[in-house]
Amino acid sequence: MTHLVTRMGRGMLAGILGGVLAGALAGPLAADPAAGTWKTAEGEDGGYLLVTIAPCGAKLCGTIAKAYDATGGVSGSYAHLGKPILWDMVAEGGGAYGGGKIWAPDTGKTYASKMALSGNVLKVKGCVAGGMICRGQDWARVK
Repeated sequence: MTHLVTRMGRGMLAGILGGVLAGALAGPLAADPAAGTWKTAEGEDGGYLLVTIAPCGAKLCGTIAKAYDATGGVSGSYAHLGKPILWDMVAEGGGAYGGGKIWAPDTGKTYASKMALSGNVLKVKGCVAGGMICRGQDWARVK
């Protein structure tokens, strides 16, 4: 190796090794387009949530980060802060996600879930009966 370093020069070898290392890390470090913070649609009472979506292993999961009341004030006493709201979402290509679950805080029920990303809008659906009956929301990207 010393002979190789002498012939190539330390700078060139460092550049090659840096390129190889950067290429090896590029896949794991690449962020999923749906990762980030999302504002849910307003509920019946006018309040809404901020959900943080991030990788959880090879899948995506979402956690309730903040809750807001109908006036737009932060609701620090919201009982479900920090709880998972969606999990096990798998990218299917073309902005589509599936195979996951979503929990509806208003009903306390868990549904099979799918999502579709289009720009800064994430269409989130929870379905029963093999996907025949779904309810959903459009979430807006916050960051």
